[in-house]
Amino acid sequence: MIPRYLIDFDLRSLPEVRTEVMVIGAGIAGLFTALKASETHQVLMITKKSLLDSNTRYAQGGIAAVISEDDSPEYHRQDTLLAGAGLCSPSAVDVLVHEGPAGVNDLIRMGTEFDMEDGQFALTKEGAHSQRRILHAQGDATGAEIVRALSEKAKQEANIDVWDDHFVIDLITEDGECCGALVQKPDGQRLFVRAMATVLCTGGAGQLFRYTTNPDVATGDGIAIAYRAGADIRDVEFIQFHPTALCYPGAPRFLISEAVRGEGAVLRNINGERFMEKYDPQLELAPRDIVARAIVSEMEATKSTFVFLDFTHESEESVKHRFPTIYETCLHYGLDLSSDWIPVAPAAHYMMGGVATDLNGETTVKRLFACGEVSSTGVHGANRLASNSLSEAIVFGRRIVERIRRMEPSERKPIIAESSHRGPNGKQPVVEKRLKLQKVMLRHVGLKRHAAGLKKGYEELKRHLSIFDAILSKREEYEFANMLTLALLSAEAALIREESRGGHFREDFPGRDDANWRKHTVFNRTNGITEGRIDDV
Repeated sequence: MIPRYLIDFDLRSLPEVRTEVMVIGAGIAGLFTALKASETHQVLMITKKSLLDSNTRYAQGGIAAVISEDDSPEYHRQDTLLAGAGLCSPSAVDVLVHEGPAGVNDLIRMGTEFDMEDGQFALTKEGAHSQRRILHAQGDATGAEIVRALSEKAKQEANIDVWDDHFVIDLITEDGECCGALVQKPDGQRLFVRAMATVLCTGGAGQLFRYTTNPDVATGDGIAIAYRAGADIRDVEFIQFHPTALCYPGAPRFLISEAVRGEGAVLRNINGERFMEKYDPQLELAPRDIVARAIVSEMEATKSTFVFLDFTHESEESVKHRFPTIYETCLHYGLDLSSDWIPVAPAAHYMMGGVATDLNGETTVKRLFACGEVSSTGVHGANRLASNSLSEAIVFGRRIVERIRRMEPSERKPIIAESSHRGPNGKQPVVEKRLKLQKVMLRHVGLKRHAAGLKKGYEELKRHLSIFDAILSKREEYEFANMLTLALLSAEAALIREESRGGHFREDFPGRDDANWRKHTVFNRTNGITEGRIDDV
């Protein structure tokens, strides 16, 4: 159904560039991994836009790590396993909670300036965390500060070469081993980059949905190219919808951090009534999936397109000090966080699943690694604990580099040329196809799912399969092919899983079913659909 390569090519006729480590993507995962790798290897970073364009930049809440004396790795482990709803890998979670603090120290050494209070890190608490363990920067601009520090350092690093505005069309493999990638330059010229190790740091896939907190670049490219290359793709039915994205005419779906609720903000329906007590004893600080579904239920009951977030109990000074970015952004649209109720609604935010990796970040394709949101390390299970994503990227970025340092240089394999017979692209512009796909995903593979809708959505998505028979040449065409690949996998995984768990909710199977479904859904282009074992808690 989905071809091995998106385009016809003959490697013998393409220019070849060699590097030791190729990092595809930016964000915290790409920048951190590149910087660590550059200590011992020549690194090529390839970004489809720029070093500053990634989901990390929009991460407000912070980074979770055990810093406080009142906290412990065991507490962090329990919170993560609880949020993951039975699907976390305990060994991956152990790695995260024990190695997170050292990763934070690396970030500080690389120039990240976290907020301090009285000479100590200013730690905050977020939903489903039992302790204050979230480090933040400039109040609510943690991701932007990390990206600033790491990108400045990367630009100065002699061992790092950065190619902005380049698109990785596909990974090149031979005998189950990744040898590099087929890359398109800004002028349309293509070349083969041969690498000893390739690291996917391409981020998430929020653009599969009509409403998302993710930037335009989050089109799921890494998962799709890894799938075509033969890697295992795991748990892509689990998609986290952030409960509180700004929902206001003319404004983007800007994230209003969970930390706002952590500091006491409450949710009200359009009649002004607080409602979370009907849904969960933890009220506004319940896990994200519960809060998001509660908001949708209230929106349906009151026939509204949003609910309100009320933070008016705090003084204007403290609101500005703690959440300057959110305050300024809301003010730009005529909303004052300290005196107005802010209209919010859920939006696609984070994909828990992705390219399956081991504890060293290596995928089932040798010499191919995945780090950050593109990966499925086993840390997040069915529902990511807030602020664990940035920690995961640095912890597994370090492990990937350690693994690469132990690798033998790759043998220079002869690589077979690839070609098939593709025809011209269809009449419908890609921008229209993309919008249709996003609407199908929102309607049928969104927060609430059921068999009839998932089947209908899957069939509607399949109508676009002709894209794989067409001659593609533009970035937006490759992106759409990648989005379609991942949309089909997500819809199919959601249809297969006949239960509700974490970020996957089935109205026709509303209960969690550990007896039958405490397992992973794994896709492989060659082997089809298989089930993944859980190492027991």
